[in-house]
Amino acid sequence: MQPTIEYVMAAEYLRIPGEGILIGDKIYSGVALTLDNCLLPLERLQQSPSAEHGLSADTEEQLRMRGCELIQAAGILLRLPQVAMATGQILFQRFYYCKSFVRHCAEMVAMACVHLASKIEEEPRRVRDVLNVFYHLKHSKGKRTQVPMPLDASYISAKAQVIKTERRVLKELGFCVHVKHPHKIIVMYLQVLECEKNTKLVQTAWNYMNDSLRTDVFLRFSAETVACACIYLSARTLQIPLPDQPPWFLLFGASEEDLREICGRILRLYSLPNVSLPSMLKEVDQCHLALDARIAKAKLAGGGLLAVGTPTLDVPSSFSPASKAGETDAHHSPIGNTLCNKRSRSVSSPLRSVSPTHRQKISRRDREREKERERRRERERDYRK
Repeated sequence: MQPTIEYVMAAEYLRIPGEGILIGDKIYSGVALTLDNCLLPLERLQQSPSAEHGLSADTEEQLRMRGCELIQAAGILLRLPQVAMATGQILFQRFYYCKSFVRHCAEMVAMACVHLASKIEEEPRRVRDVLNVFYHLKHSKGKRTQVPMPLDASYISAKAQVIKTERRVLKELGFCVHVKHPHKIIVMYLQVLECEKNTKLVQTAWNYMNDSLRTDVFLRFSAETVACACIYLSARTLQIPLPDQPPWFLLFGASEEDLREICGRILRLYSLPNVSLPSMLKEVDQCHLALDARIAKAKLAGGGLLAVGTPTLDVPSSFSPASKAGETDAHHSPIGNTLCNKRSRSVSSPLRSVSPTHRQKISRRDREREKERERRRERERDYRK
């Protein structure tokens, strides 16, 4: 049954700009899935959840860069296309503007983003393959012979945690996981500028675009503006003149101020100091303990539970159906503490008890299927005779 024009017009009159739809005495928000939703407002970019939990801006920037490098390296070993690796890195950046590094394990989120991006770009990989690759990246430094990841309780726990983290990423992003990449846009713009035959210019712009994935420029600017910035930076680097009367980037709707800001963020990557991972994890751990102390103090002062958002993505270190819900272990990931620094919880057994009535139905169904197969065999024998 199609809605009549009167009902549609009535719904339009009830719409409140910027708030939602008024139904009765309640306001219900709508859902708009557009690429503009992926560009975050300036006030949200200035104060990330990690900064609210006390993590310094430099450490957060380093953790973002390390997480994206981990996704890129894992994608290469998994033989994923560059588009899938780019999608995983952008999802990683988006998630940590919704949640904090203090509360959520960066390594586990990186694994979930790789697994999710492979499915988004129609190049699916098994969770087992993702776990093995990250385990290899963790234990391959300075060793020639590699030992495969053991299929023990830690592996089962890690596999369950990756699936759980993937659901968390989807939830926090509102299932808006579409990413518009500037790969084709760069080639198209260079064709308009009649520079597509300059392979060095094309390759340099492509390289700058891949490096920009380690920053948050895709959360600040559109893919078209990022493509213009990569061409702008590569042309300046190679000293290749482009039309400037009027400036060529005005044709594609970009401004020189935005291009300069994007170029500055890309070039900043090459001047960042090499901070050791243990020192960053130590700062994350200190912020985690300080946050727990504040929450405990607020609980004592308020006399009740404190709302601190969604549950954390803790990494369980053991898998036991009989383990207690309140037990915790050291801050280690099942495949190593590359970027994890969280408290772990035990995972309950996924097995469910089957009622006797349900068992009888299953056995009756099996008997009927066996009888049907026997009748089919008899008909085939009769037909051959």
